[in-house]
Order: sequence, then C-alpha cells, then structure tokens
Amino acid sequence: MGRGRVELKRIEKKINRQVTFAKRINGLLKKAYELSVLCEAEVALIIFSTRGKLYEFCSSSNMMKTLERYQNCSYSALEASQLVNETQSSCQEYLRLKAKVEVLQRSQRNLLGEDLGPLNTTELDQLEHLLETSLKQIRSTKTQILLNQLADLQSRDQMLVQAHNALRRELEESNAQIPIQLAWEAGGAQSSQCSHLPPQSEGFFQPLEGSSTLQIGYNSVASEEIMNVGSSAQNVNGFINLGWML
Repeated sequence: MGRGRVELKRIEKKINRQVTFAKRINGLLKKAYELSVLCEAEVALIIFSTRGKLYEFCSSSNMMKTLERYQNCSYSALEASQLVNETQSSCQEYLRLKAKVEVLQRSQRNLLGEDLGPLNTTELDQLEHLLETSLKQIRSTKTQILLNQLADLQSRDQMLVQAHNALRRELEESNAQIPIQLAWEAGGAQSSQCSHLPPQSEGFFQPLEGSSTLQIGYNSVASEEIMNVGSSAQNVNGFINLGWML
C-alpha cells in the first residue's frame, strides 16, 4: 500500500513541528541546488524559522545581485503598469473636465441670450425660470445692501446730532459765563478807580462864616459879594446852587 496524502495544516505539537521543519528545509535546499545545477537557473531561497533563524541559498556568488535583479524585474513592471493606469486615468479625467467646461461655456452663452436655437421649449422654460430666480436673488441682495447702508447712515446721523447738541450746550454755557465774567471785571475796575480817588476835606462843602477873626488875609468886600451872589441864586425850595463853585 502507498502512503496516503498528508493533510496540509499546522502541526499542533511543537516537537513534531520542529522535526518536520528540519526535514523539509533540508529537502527544500537540496531541491533548489539541484534545480540550479541541472537547469542552470539562478535560484535564491530565503527562509526564517519561527525562532527567527535565517536559512538561505543562492546559486550565484552574491545574494544582493540576485535581489537587485528581482527588484528591477518586478518593480519596473509594476511601475510600468502603474504609469499606464495613471495615464489612462489622466486621459479620462481630462476628457471629463473638457466636457464639463464645454457644458459650462454653453450654459453661459445661453444665459447671455446666445446660441438659443438648438434649445427646445422645455430647455427654454428652464432657462427662463433660472433667470427669474437669479434676478430675484440679485434684487434681494441689492435691497439688503441698501438697507444696511441706510441703517449705517442713520446711525451716523444720530451720532452727528448728539455731537451737535453737545457742542451747542457747551457754547451756551460759555456764552452764559462771559457776562458774569465781564461784570466781575467791571466791578473790579470801578473799585480800583474809587480806591485811587484823592480824599476830600471834610469842610469843603461847609458854609462860610463871615465873622471869622482867625482867617489871615480875609477880604470883607469879597465876602459880602459872595454872600450877595449866593442869596440871589437861591431856588424855590431855599437851596443854594453851588454849580458855580465847581
């Protein structure tokens, strides 16, 4: 009887798993060597165990050269495929954007009233409705801007009125203080003038007595003339007008 097929699954027992790994890795390294010798193939084999131990085999003298060759072959093909995919996607994106630009340019011409011939009745109705909606929005925005400007002007006008009232009150207060200051200055000037007047003698306005014997150089004739003139100048109430003496 032949051996049955072994089911490929993880070996649960650790010892059995290690024994199987040691047997199989030796056989795998042997097969890689045989393949490189028999077929003149460049073979590179890299194996890491569960413990992290490295097992490698390379048919050439340098593993790095084989790895560089592998990288150039695999990644160059991958880059080429990516470049082709990117080019195709770029072309598709360009075509999509070009079509979108054409649609927008046609819509702009239609909004300006140009190229309306190819449009049917439904498209013209839609265009008319779109223009009416746009016109309503424009008018609403314009009205709102005008209202904002009006409110700003009203606030500025109110501020100017308040400033005008404040200036007028200050002017009235300053005008009310000027007469008082002038009166005080006038009163001070009069008091200063009165203080500078010379003192008058107490007997200047006393009546003259004709019988004074102590006056030196007294002239009786002149005294009698003065008395006569004074008696003739009396008024109805019996007072003497002394204006001639000033």
